[in-house]
Amino acid sequence: MSKVFFDVGITLDGHIARSNGGAKNLLGDDGLKIHNWMFKQKAFLSHLKLEGGETNNKDNDIIEEIFNRVVANIMGKNMFIEGEANWPEEASFHCPVYVLTNQKREPWERPGGTTFYFTDESLERVLEKAKKDAGSKDVRISGGASVIQQFLNAGLIEEFTLHIAR
Repeated sequence: MSKVFFDVGITLDGHIARSNGGAKNLLGDDGLKIHNWMFKQKAFLSHLKLEGGETNNKDNDIIEEIFNRVVANIMGKNMFIEGEANWPEEASFHCPVYVLTNQKREPWERPGGTTFYFTDESLERVLEKAKKDAGSKDVRISGGASVIQQFLNAGLIEEFTLHIAR
């Protein structure tokens, strides 16, 4: 049976992104530092079709486990806007991604198996679709903070992991 979870980097003062974020300033001012631990791991780089990275550590194992368990993602419009301008063309999610937004548009298919679906449906309805896509695997609530909070407040999160950055 699939689980609904989020796995997110967070600062000690409770931020998963910084101010002034946008397509040209991914995760805001110094926001990428939250994920420095991840950027040097082979599992992360490999998922992006890049070479190199560390392998013999728990961080790499955690990243690999997350990628192996997810078959559908749900995210907010702000996360999508930042990512659309920055994610590699072929190497992003490799599965369906539901983008919660009031600005509906046609699905956006990417090489490598990622299709973004733009929806203004209820959390429950979107989750139902994502679970159908996931089958026995898991659905990840990718972010940002507002989307994660909405799913938490609705009691729809079954598991979460916080990676605390200094």
